[in-house]
Amino acid sequence: MSYALLVLVGCFVVLVFFLGFGVLGLGFGYLAWISTMVMSSDNIRGLVLALSSSVFIGSSFIFKKQGLKKAGVTGVRAGSGGHSYLHEPLWWFGMITMIGGEVANFSAYAFAPAILVTPLGALSIIVSAVLAHFVLDEKLHIFGILGCILCVVGSTTIVLHAPKEKDIESVKEVWSLATEPGFIAYSCVIIFLVIFLIIQLAPHYGNTHLVVYIGICSLMGSLTVMSVKALAIAIKLTFKGTNRFIYAQTWLFAAVVVICCLLQLNYLNKALDTFNTAVVSPVYYVMFTTFTIFASMIMFKVIC
Repeated sequence: MSYALLVLVGCFVVLVFFLGFGVLGLGFGYLAWISTMVMSSDNIRGLVLALSSSVFIGSSFIFKKQGLKKAGVTGVRAGSGGHSYLHEPLWWFGMITMIGGEVANFSAYAFAPAILVTPLGALSIIVSAVLAHFVLDEKLHIFGILGCILCVVGSTTIVLHAPKEKDIESVKEVWSLATEPGFIAYSCVIIFLVIFLIIQLAPHYGNTHLVVYIGICSLMGSLTVMSVKALAIAIKLTFKGTNRFIYAQTWLFAAVVVICCLLQLNYLNKALDTFNTAVVSPVYYVMFTTFTIFASMIMFKVIC
């Protein structure tokens, strides 16, 4: 064994050693914080919903991947631009499972604080990685395991140190924030990057570089989240008796959500059909979360 390899192995062992203590410390700190909370019935409901959401979302990647593989046998693969998976029941089951998980996650925030719910969302990465290892026979190596751990640690750290979010009470308020110069500039940069990735990079490097497909999904995802927030407010106020769907801004936000979701769905299917599920899930989670944080910082003027 060469000296360079020995040094590399030694550095890796040290990294794992300190990371292990970091994970244990963060985990015990999080559990200690939870233990100080009054676990009311609402908090318990939120906890159950958050855990259910992670299981549903994590397993949905597996069902969709199996559906994509079956569809690729009889038709054009999604990675090659085909849409035969739309005729595959297993893929639709995966989609329904993912939607159910997102609904459960959305509902969890109505019962429990974000500091309890959000870190549990990272468990979907572990669920998809473990199921991919055993169900899809996509082997998860040591660096994949390390990456999953880092995802969970990173997301938990961010939530535990996140500043208080500004309270938004109307669709017009979201529209006012979305039309400020800073967020307009951000949106223009995002749209330019997505068009560049789709036209220039995806045809040549999409099947060999995961970040191309996942980059498209994540960039558009940051705009989707901001629009979903406006829609959620509109729906909430409408149920309370004040119809917010009479405003053009609400329908514009709805159009952004539909367009972005369709684009994300198309390229996420390409990524799942081409690359290892245990790699797609954590990379997508990290990139999506990163760009969403950037979008939130710009739109709501929050400095972490």
